[in-house]
Amino acid sequence: MKQLTVALIGAGGRGTTYVSLMDKEKFKVVAVAEPIKERRDRIKDRFGIPENMCFETYEPLLERPKLADCAVIATSDKGHFEPAMKAIEKGYDLLLEKPVAPTCEECVKIAALAKEKGVKILVCHVLRYTKFYSKIKEMIKNGAVGKVVSIDHSENVGNLHQSHSFVRGNWGNTEKSSNMLLAKSCHDIDIIQWLMDEKCVKVQSFGSLYYFRPENAPEGAPEYCIEGCPHSKECLYDATVIYSKEHKGWYKRHALQKDDPTDEDYEKLLKTTQYGKCVFKCDNDVVDHQVVNMEFESGATASFSMCAFNEGGRYIRVMGTKGEIYGSGKDDILDFFDFRTREHTIIKPNETSLDDSITNGHGGGDGGIVATLYEYLVNGYKGDMLSEIGISTENHLIVFAAEESRLKNKVVNMKEFYKETGFVSE
Repeated sequence: MKQLTVALIGAGGRGTTYVSLMDKEKFKVVAVAEPIKERRDRIKDRFGIPENMCFETYEPLLERPKLADCAVIATSDKGHFEPAMKAIEKGYDLLLEKPVAPTCEECVKIAALAKEKGVKILVCHVLRYTKFYSKIKEMIKNGAVGKVVSIDHSENVGNLHQSHSFVRGNWGNTEKSSNMLLAKSCHDIDIIQWLMDEKCVKVQSFGSLYYFRPENAPEGAPEYCIEGCPHSKECLYDATVIYSKEHKGWYKRHALQKDDPTDEDYEKLLKTTQYGKCVFKCDNDVVDHQVVNMEFESGATASFSMCAFNEGGRYIRVMGTKGEIYGSGKDDILDFFDFRTREHTIIKPNETSLDDSITNGHGGGDGGIVATLYEYLVNGYKGDMLSEIGISTENHLIVFAAEESRLKNKVVNMKEFYKETGFVSE
């Protein structure tokens, strides 16, 4: 069995997750680039990487002659483009965290260079690799629903997740990261196109930042929650509660970025960072709700809804000429209704419930994409899950078109949009 060598660029939550799921007989992590020493040392110690193969930034790693078969790029959204382009030039195959890049132009350039250099890139649309969505894909391919007429898909972000990641956190500001649809829901647009299995021809979108705005701050609320907010008892987003030592959520661990935080770390978090600020007084500008309507070549349609104001979880309904599939990713349940028999069949794709959230490995999708990466690079994977750079970029362009529609109040013709961006659809 061939063992692939791997260089990890970005050892945050996503990068660490991917390399941690790699079978040691199939992969060997030989280098890491990560600016935060604690994270870098954790990877170094876990995989026995020598000191001279540990780097603070990607530049010195990629300046060297090619030192691994492939690279995992899991930096911040805005940090994907430069290392991806340099790695492609060096001949690295890539596992590239989504989104490909924060701008349309950068996505197109990465895809074009990969094609020119013959480099294989798998983009981390991990939902494709879950048993839940692959089961829906299988049922559609087997003709269970007949011809797909319409798909209705929802990503319920969850009010706390929205406040943490997309208000206080790294993805709350478009200039610092990317638009909300790209950062959070390019997964979902990809899933819709993958299930529909035809090209999108028109896109329309609406949405706004509805609630997490300065004018909605309660009277007398200070800049930082720890300063003694008079509304703390009834506030759903009190930072002193969400990021306290006692809180068991993922949010606290992510905000602190330390395995063993000290009292001083907690104090600094609450007094000097956005995680400690009033949720209505941050620098966020991304939407907290958005809808996207899509028309496909055959005339089939799809609608997507992203909203913050819920418990969280994804839901999908696939409506065809012979039947209907309703699915709850949160509960791992598929309900198939057969038009001929008028009967419901309940399917649980996983033996045990695996929700599709980031805290639960995206319902097995994280492990699934790592396994597929090996097959893609070594054995020439021929299945239909593959989120390679060409189709991923094409689906990213649907996201960019949706954002143009939202901002300019127009319906976007995708063929024209491809021409404007210089993207060549296969």
